[in-house]
Amino acid sequence: MPCCFLVSFVFIALGLYTVNATYGDTIIMPCRQEVPDDLMFGKWKYEMTNESPVFIAFRSSTKKSVHYDDVPDYKGRLSLSENYTLSIKNARISDEKRFVCMLVTEDNVFEEPTIVKVFKRPSQPEILHQANVLETEKLKMLGECVARDSYPEGNITWYKNGNVLHHDAGAVVIRLENTVDRSTGLFTMTSSLQYKPKKADAKAQFSCSVTYNGPSGSETIQSESLVFDVHYPTEKVTIQVLSQSSTIKEGDNITLKCSGNGNPPPQEFLFYIPGETEGIRSSDTYIMTDVRRNATGEYKCSLTDKDLTGSTTITVHYLDLQLIPSGEVTKQVGEALPVSCTISSSRNATVLWIKDNTRMQTTPSFSSLQYQDAGNYICETTLQEVEGLKKRKTLLLTVEGKPQVKMTKKTSLNKASKTIICHVEGFPKPAVQWTIASTGTVINQTEETKYVNGKFSSKIEIAPEENVTVTCVAENQLERTVTSMNVSAITFPETDEAEDRNDDNTEKVNDQAKLIVGIVVGLLLVALIAGIVYWLYMKKSKTASKHVDKDLGNIEENKKLEENHHKSEA
Repeated sequence: MPCCFLVSFVFIALGLYTVNATYGDTIIMPCRQEVPDDLMFGKWKYEMTNESPVFIAFRSSTKKSVHYDDVPDYKGRLSLSENYTLSIKNARISDEKRFVCMLVTEDNVFEEPTIVKVFKRPSQPEILHQANVLETEKLKMLGECVARDSYPEGNITWYKNGNVLHHDAGAVVIRLENTVDRSTGLFTMTSSLQYKPKKADAKAQFSCSVTYNGPSGSETIQSESLVFDVHYPTEKVTIQVLSQSSTIKEGDNITLKCSGNGNPPPQEFLFYIPGETEGIRSSDTYIMTDVRRNATGEYKCSLTDKDLTGSTTITVHYLDLQLIPSGEVTKQVGEALPVSCTISSSRNATVLWIKDNTRMQTTPSFSSLQYQDAGNYICETTLQEVEGLKKRKTLLLTVEGKPQVKMTKKTSLNKASKTIICHVEGFPKPAVQWTIASTGTVINQTEETKYVNGKFSSKIEIAPEENVTVTCVAENQLERTVTSMNVSAITFPETDEAEDRNDDNTEKVNDQAKLIVGIVVGLLLVALIAGIVYWLYMKKSKTASKHVDKDLGNIEENKKLEENHHKSEA
C-alpha cells in the first residue's frame, strides 16, 4: 500500500485509548498528559504480555535533546515531538502493542497507555485454477478463490448468479484455508469450490468475495464473474432447410442443416433422404444440387450413436407447359387449327396468351384460318407463390393462300381516263403485273395499297382510244392467277364497276349481256336492208351488228365481234 497519506483512527474502549492504523501508514500517538512545569524528561515504552517493558524514545525538557533506544524493530522509524507525541512510520502488524507515555518530575512519574491496532485491506479476490470444462451430474473442482495480504484474516463466500452458495454434500463442497506470512504477519485466504453443474448452469456466472473487519467496520470485496463451459448431452435433434427463398423450385440447391441441443454440439449425423434406404453419414450440413420434383418428401436426421431424430418436409415446386402445336407452323387459309396449352404444376398456375407482344383476352381458336390470324403466339404460365418459376412456349403461325384476284374499273369525272383496279388476296404477298392482251404491252405505271392481313390492291389509269383487254397477273410461290377485263374506248359510254363487288362472275355476266344487246340490234339492221338487197342479205346473214361493249373473259369472241363490226361499216 502507498504511504503517501497519514491515516489513523483513534477511539477509547473500556478506558483504554486506542489508535487504529493502516498497514504501511504512520502511527501517531499523542501523550495525552498535560506536561507539568517541573518536568524533567519524557519517555515512551511498549509492553507485551509476560515480557519486560522496552523503552524506545527519550526527550529531555532541560537540554531539549532527543534520544532513541537501540531497538531493531523501530530503528529509523520513530519521531518524538516537543509535546511528546510519538510517531512511528511504515506501520507493521508487529506494531500492535501497548505503548506507554511517561512524564517524569522530581516528585512523580505520570503514565498514559495507548493501544495500537493495525489493519490491512486484502487484495481483490481472484479465481485461480479454473476448470476448463464442467460436466453435468459430475462433481468437479470449479476453482480456488484467493485473497491475499489481509489483516486481520477475512472470510470468503462463493456466489452463483449473485446468490450465495452453501455447502451441500454431493453438489457443493467448499473448503477454506488461511495462511499467514511470517515475515509480514499478513493473511492469505484460499477457498476451493467443487460443484456439480446442471444444464441450466451453461451460462451461469460464478464469483467470490472476501469480507474482513477494517478500521471503520466490516468490508466486502468482490471478484470478477466467470462463466464456465458446461458440457451436457444432446436431448433433441432438429433439421433445417437453409435457402435464400421461402420456396424451393426445380433446379434449386437445398442445404440441410442438422443440429443437436447438447454441449458441445454433435458434429456428425445421419441424413435420411426420400428414395434412399439407408442414412447418409455427413457433418452437420448436407447439400443437394439441381433438385427435381421427386425430391419432395420428408427429410430426417439423427445422431450416429443415439436414437434421436428430427424431421422436416420439403416441397419442390415445378411447372410444366405443353403447347400443341408449337414452333413454326404453316397452314393454308380456311383450314382449321386446334390449339391447346396444357399446364401441370405443384400449385395453381395462371395462364395468359400473348400475340405479337399484345396480351389476348381469350385463348386462340381457329376453325377457319384467315390471314389476320398469322402471328407470333406465346402461352405463358406463372406460379405466383414461387419466385422465378415461369414457363412460356411459342407458336409462330404462318397462314398461306393462293392468289385470289378480282378487277373493278372506274371512269374519271371528266371522262378522260379510266382506272382499273386489281384486288389481290394471298400469302406470301403476290407480285402483280399488268399487260394489254392484244399487244402484250406491260403497264409499269401502277399504284399499290398497303399490304394488310394478306390483302392489297394494284391499280392503273388508262385512256384507250379503242376497245382493249387488260390483264392482271398475280403470282406467289403457290400459284399464278390471271384475270382479264375488256375496257371500251373512252368515247363509248359504259357503266363503271363497283369496287366492293366480291364475285368476278358478276363483271363477266354484265359484259355478256351487253354483247347480246349488240347482236340483237345488228339483226334488226340487217332485216331493214334485206328487202333492198336480198342477195346481200343471204351473203351476210351471219354478219353481226356493231359491237359497242367489251366481252369479259373471252378474247377470241371479242376479236370476231370486232371483225364483223368493221365489215358492217364497210
